[in-house]
Amino acid sequence: MDKIIGFIGSGNMATAMIGGIVNSKLVSPNKIMASNPTKAKLQELSEKYKINITTNNHEVAKESDILILAVKPQYYPEVIEEIKEDVKKDVIIVSIAAGQKIEKIEKLFNKKIKIVRVMPNTPALVGECMAAISPCPMVPTDELDLICNIFNSFGKCEIVPENLMDVVTAVSGSSPAFIFMIIEAMADGAVLEGMPREKAYTFAAQAVLGSAKMVLETGKHPAELKDMVCSPGGTTIAGVSILEENRNTR
Repeated sequence: MDKIIGFIGSGNMATAMIGGIVNSKLVSPNKIMASNPTKAKLQELSEKYKINITTNNHEVAKESDILILAVKPQYYPEVIEEIKEDVKKDVIIVSIAAGQKIEKIEKLFNKKIKIVRVMPNTPALVGECMAAISPCPMVPTDELDLICNIFNSFGKCEIVPENLMDVVTAVSGSSPAFIFMIIEAMADGAVLEGMPREKAYTFAAQAVLGSAKMVLETGKHPAELKDMVCSPGGTTIAGVSILEENRNTR
């Protein structure tokens, strides 16, 4: 890909995406730019991924063919006001902020502009991102494919209508935090019974990874896969029964 990918903001999500793009070798690190007010954070990114860094948002906006707004939603008005005169005529603006609708972003730029709204998640850092993509009508098919290629380079993506973005935030954007809590709870149970914590995390995390892969690769309903594990009179169905009995308790 012969495009400059720019990031305004270099927090956890941007860092995960940059790591995913670099590790996938979709573009060379010198084709990636990032800005951030904190020099220490930028220096860390530069040392780890060899990308171009700056504390000046104008520089990133002027150079980028694909500009990813990776700042918190409350900063969108301020940042867009700062850069709206700097962006290239044919730039593709990628928003990864929750709750920022395409119509609202377009109004902030005060002009017709190509906008793609995306909800990724932090497993991008290990090449297992799940991203939902909603383009505005101005984005042609070939450029939408380009955005999809970026997100597919470190995971999977699906094109969805914008009215489903809040659903996506819950089912994949925020859910890694919930899964980490589940893994921690599973490991705690193993530690309680005498397993060393490092091994407990490995057993719990691999079980979650393998289970997710079975859903994706077999195409079977999760309930059917659950039934495959539950032998009559066995330990698994006993555990499932206890979970169901206590589902509404805290």
